[in-house]
Amino acid sequence: MIRAAVLQLEHQGDSKEESLAHALELIERAGDADLILLPELWDVGYLQFERYRDEAEPLAGPTLSALSTKAREKGAYILAGSIVEREDERLYNTSALISPRGKTIAAYRKIHLFGYHSREKELLTPGERIVVAETELGALGLSICYDLRFPELYRAQVDRGAQVLLVVASWPATRIGHWRLLCRTRALENQCFLLGCNAAGSRYGGHSLAVGPHGDVLEEAADFEEVLQVDLNLEDIEQTRAEFPVLRDRVL
Repeated sequence: MIRAAVLQLEHQGDSKEESLAHALELIERAGDADLILLPELWDVGYLQFERYRDEAEPLAGPTLSALSTKAREKGAYILAGSIVEREDERLYNTSALISPRGKTIAAYRKIHLFGYHSREKELLTPGERIVVAETELGALGLSICYDLRFPELYRAQVDRGAQVLLVVASWPATRIGHWRLLCRTRALENQCFLLGCNAAGSRYGGHSLAVGPHGDVLEEAADFEEVLQVDLNLEDIEQTRAEFPVLRDRVL
């Protein structure tokens, strides 16, 4: 059983320090969650493209260091949404999973960069590696926002044993219907759980959600800032696949 808390955070303006302080406050509201999720680029704001280069930091930088301390205090896994990661001269949109011991145990660089009315593809370097983290909670597949439109990534994660697909996002309100549909579809077609953590406020659409292996929405947030809590029983995955063994009929 996984007790998860999905933090549908609203970006806090021009200061990374203010955004970090706010995120740490929301983490305190996660109670006794085993797994805590933050949204995509919550610290600088996805749309603040002019801030990416100046505010990028390595994985060992101050943002993940503060979240590592909080993970130890809470005794929980924290999926740190994503940050603009700097490695040498390259920038990445990177999601990191921190263990209850405060160690970064997995890092995923966004493979599918968004170019439609966005500078992400211009400013950032795409990742190249599919990431599934083996944890005490189960196998967790990491992905970021626009990735959701590419089903091959999630099938590859399931082929690597993923039981829970974790999607962090800054999905726009104008296409929130796509977000809800795609989250349900990725869970349904792979017969696994999905946790989608979206940003709230401004132009972001909220509606973070937890989806079961039948594609059913277990819990869903509204469009404002809130903490969504849900329990996932991983035995439901094997039961679903045994009752309706669609994945056994794959040809490709």
